[in-house]
Amino acid sequence: MIIAIDGPAASGKGTLGKKLAAHYGLRHLDTGLLYRAVAKTLIDAGKQPSDKAAAVAAAKALDPARFDEAALKGPAVGEAASVVSAIPELRAELVAFQRDFAAKPPGAVLDGRDIGTVICPDADVKIFVTASPEVRARRRALEYRAAGKAVDEAAVLADIHRRDERDTTRAAAPLKQAADAHLLDTTHLDIDAAIRAAIDIVEATRAGRGRD
Repeated sequence: MIIAIDGPAASGKGTLGKKLAAHYGLRHLDTGLLYRAVAKTLIDAGKQPSDKAAAVAAAKALDPARFDEAALKGPAVGEAASVVSAIPELRAELVAFQRDFAAKPPGAVLDGRDIGTVICPDADVKIFVTASPEVRARRRALEYRAAGKAVDEAAVLADIHRRDERDTTRAAAPLKQAADAHLLDTTHLDIDAAIRAAIDIVEATRAGRGRD
């Protein structure tokens, strides 16, 4: 079974992806970390995130087993990742990796921004997770503070708006809800309620198609 979860920054898709993978005994891939890792490589090398050649070279050298998730989740890396992810050549480099990950038995849960539309258009279940920009900014600010990072929530909200604009208007695989994806708005849901809603979506979809 392949479950595709898409949504904007800080919508809760990553947490849902991990929980669903654990619930169904599937592997999980936070595809955003691939782009964040490329972005951090460029930042560490003193290069601009819009540097196409450097981004593609960084993608070819990625080793997800060595990712430091905490280091990749910083605001500067997130901002750069949004720029990096708009490079068509980089996206092409990472598409094969993601599809190969999804295809291996017993299946996987992938979360990102183009999983249901580009990476796994034939996924068994597609969920598009969203929440209001204000709620997403509050969640992201809480994450940063929990990690001991000083953060201005207004700046985080401004970053959310910028990323939404870039992600939805880019030419290469823009963020959008797949026609057959189930919408899950988590604005007024805590994580437990969101997980229950996501499981309900998976179960309803599997029942409709015949269980895997």
